[in-house]
Amino acid sequence: MKLLVIGGTRFLGRAIVNYALSAGHEVTLFNRGQSNPDLFEGEVETLIGNRDGGLGVLDGRSFTAVIDTCGYIPRLVRDSATKLKDAIEHYTFISTLSVYSDTTQTGQDENGPLGTLEDETVEEVTGETYGPLKVLCEQAASEVMGAEHALHVRAGLIVGPHDLSDRFTYWPARVARGGEVLAPGAPDRAAQFIDVRDLAAWTVKATEARLHGPYNATSPSGHFTLGQVLHTCRDVSGSNATFTWVSDAFLKENEVGPYMEMPLWVPAEYAAYDTFNAQKAMAAGLAIRPLTETVRDTLNWQATRPDDHQWRGGLTPEREAELLQKWHERG
Repeated sequence: MKLLVIGGTRFLGRAIVNYALSAGHEVTLFNRGQSNPDLFEGEVETLIGNRDGGLGVLDGRSFTAVIDTCGYIPRLVRDSATKLKDAIEHYTFISTLSVYSDTTQTGQDENGPLGTLEDETVEEVTGETYGPLKVLCEQAASEVMGAEHALHVRAGLIVGPHDLSDRFTYWPARVARGGEVLAPGAPDRAAQFIDVRDLAAWTVKATEARLHGPYNATSPSGHFTLGQVLHTCRDVSGSNATFTWVSDAFLKENEVGPYMEMPLWVPAEYAAYDTFNAQKAMAAGLAIRPLTETVRDTLNWQATRPDDHQWRGGLTPEREAELLQKWHERG
């Protein structure tokens, strides 16, 4: 394929480019040139432009397909699709499981209810608007390209090397330090996520196959548990970590933030969010690598980061120690 990647130099985008190159595809990037601009120097062509009014650099170009890794605003996705409609055969849009409006429904497949916005002209991306805006982005791509020429990859929590959000990286790094580790909820609680390299490989293959419509792209429901994640982190790192499992009630009482301050954890009433049905994508070839590989490679990548990097997710050592002390002092 002659593949155009919008973005392509951060996390999922770079993994998509790496896989596409390894599969022998010709890759062109379109981005602002601000993040890792030299990452693929000499390997790909890079077109510098802003998708908000700066699409002219794409004039006269043609590609087999585009993979849009960084579309958040419907107007801009519509502009990109309109610009490329006659220059490509297929549009792959990276969406999210956050498009679904009901976080209490277990086992949702691609037919689950979607989020909506009262004012569809809103362009500010917040925790509340992120999912509904992605819904509108999907709709824009399908409307412009035609439904049979647009694929919507509804990605789950993406983890692995080069993830700067720390929503998973916290655990391999924390467990590797050893000692008493505060563990959230219960060890048999479901944890649903996907290695960035598995998502990238499937996205490129799905684009090759011209799949269309929405696909939930994450691990199968029940494939991972919190306990499995933590014990795998200990096994891989060889640390002496012990796990103290604290209750949802305790975490909420102490105002511990789910997902970011306490990665992979949500209160039990929202546990359905880790049970999405990914069978459609699995039937279409999505493969999930062993957890040991994800933990090992994440830990190895984490070791290359500067010691003073700013963690974006997870408990600070001080906060964790404070919570553990409170837990043990309960009357």
